[in-house]
Amino acid sequence: MATTADIRNGLCIEFNNDIYQFVEFQHVKPGKGNAFVRCRMKGMRTGRMLEHTFPAGHEIITARVVRKSFQFLYKDDMGFNFMDQETFDQISVDGKMIENNDFLREGDVCEIIIHEENNLILGCELPAHVILEVTYTEDAVAGNTATNAQKSATLETGATITVPMFVNTGDKLKVDTRTRSYVERAKDK
Repeated sequence: MATTADIRNGLCIEFNNDIYQFVEFQHVKPGKGNAFVRCRMKGMRTGRMLEHTFPAGHEIITARVVRKSFQFLYKDDMGFNFMDQETFDQISVDGKMIENNDFLREGDVCEIIIHEENNLILGCELPAHVILEVTYTEDAVAGNTATNAQKSATLETGATITVPMFVNTGDKLKVDTRTRSYVERAKDK
């Protein structure tokens, strides 16, 4: 058994007949009263976000999960198809289990979260950052660049994000897949 002192982002626990993953947490020690842990958790089966407060020292049941690297192959009617990097077995994952799946490109390596006890796929995590090419964006108009102006850009996977005005069609961008935000122009290697 673990306690609230063991909580960290990404930890999976069994709670309310579901498996939840901690997204963020905060240990709070008020001036008066007992300490507690305020946290946000994501339901691995439902995708629902839950805010909960645990008293400090409260026992939690950690879920036995394994994270394995899988390579994205293609998308079809059954879902998103991945291949295990070690055994070359192929699995299909429902698109609802992959947050921001419009950033996926063939060949990308993702982490699939699998419940160890019943071999159930709980979710899929994309790499934190991906490098994608801009396929379409409007040209900047002179005079609009004095402030922190933004414009919309379509990437090679079909995803649309907001970028600074100096980004042009054909540029390669580093994109944060968790926040769907522009990070920087990709460095040429």
